[in-house]
Amino acid sequence: MPRHAARTSLCAIMSTALLVLNFSSSSRAQLAVINDLRGKIFDAKMLQETFLKGLTHCSEFDGTNFYFEQRDRVLNLQDYHRALNSLAQGGIFNPETKKPWDQPDADKHWAQAQELAAIDKANCALVASLPDMQKQLAQLQQAAAAAAPGAAPANNK
Repeated sequence: MPRHAARTSLCAIMSTALLVLNFSSSSRAQLAVINDLRGKIFDAKMLQETFLKGLTHCSEFDGTNFYFEQRDRVLNLQDYHRALNSLAQGGIFNPETKKPWDQPDADKHWAQAQELAAIDKANCALVASLPDMQKQLAQLQQAAAAAAPGAAPANNK
């Protein structure tokens, strides 16, 4: 085989290898996006089951309210904060700690309530986005299948 032919063959092999590597890295990135989206869809579906009662109040979860599961109620953060401070100032008995409420207990519950308000808002947003995420996943999977090596070309009839 002449040198020129060997070089041409080597260049063709290298070009093919680079194309495969390039496709492989882009398909890996696409696969990562698909898997991430699948994870979010799974989380949203789990929330539909585990946060069922809370989801009925999503219109109220704007960051100023949270779902109080023990009483199946939505509580306003500011009202809850005032109530906690009142319990601490009055030294009312706290059955959770089996001693009177104090300010550190009230502050701890206040921080938890603020976190719950943010979580409830995010959970409702995630569940509300479920149909869009499912459509996006279907589109990404279809595009990945079409771009896969050896895939039959789409039939446009």
